[in-house]
Amino acid sequence: MIQRIQTIWLLAAAVVLLGLFIFPYLNFIDLVGLGKKVSVTGVYSSVNNASVQESSSLLLTIFAAFVALFPVFIIFLFKNRKLQLLCIYAEIVLIAVLAIWMYSNANSVLSGISQGLQANNIGVGFFLLPVAVILLSFAIRGIRHDSKLIKSADRLR
Repeated sequence: MIQRIQTIWLLAAAVVLLGLFIFPYLNFIDLVGLGKKVSVTGVYSSVNNASVQESSSLLLTIFAAFVALFPVFIIFLFKNRKLQLLCIYAEIVLIAVLAIWMYSNANSVLSGISQGLQANNIGVGFFLLPVAVILLSFAIRGIRHDSKLIKSADRLR
C-alpha cells in the first residue's frame, strides 16, 4: 500500500538527496582569495558578491539527479516488497558511489591548491548523503515490518 510509513521515509530521502542541488559539498578560499563552492552542478566562485560558475560537471549532475529521484520510483513498487527492498539496497550502493565521486571531484578541484581537504571546508551537501542512508534504513525497517504483518495475517487465515 502506498500510504505506509516507508513511503514517508523514501520521500524524505528523495527530498534530502535533492538538497544536493541547493547546498555545496565543499567550500574553500583559493590562493587569490576568492571564495569557491563545489556543488554537484559544478564549481562556483564568489565575484563581487555574485556566484559565478567556473566549470560544470554534467555527468555528476545527471547521476545525482538519478540518485535523488530513484527513491520516488521505489515508492511505486509497493506491490512487490522484495523488489522494493532490492531497489533500496541498490540506492544505498548508488549513494556510496556518488559519495566517492563527489570526494574524487573535490580532490581534483583542490589539487591545484596547496591546502588540503579539511573538516572546516566540508559543506552541508556532503552530510546529506549519510542522512539519506539513515532514512532509507528506516524505510527498510518499515517494509520488513509490513512483510511480518502480512505473514502473520496469512497464518491466521
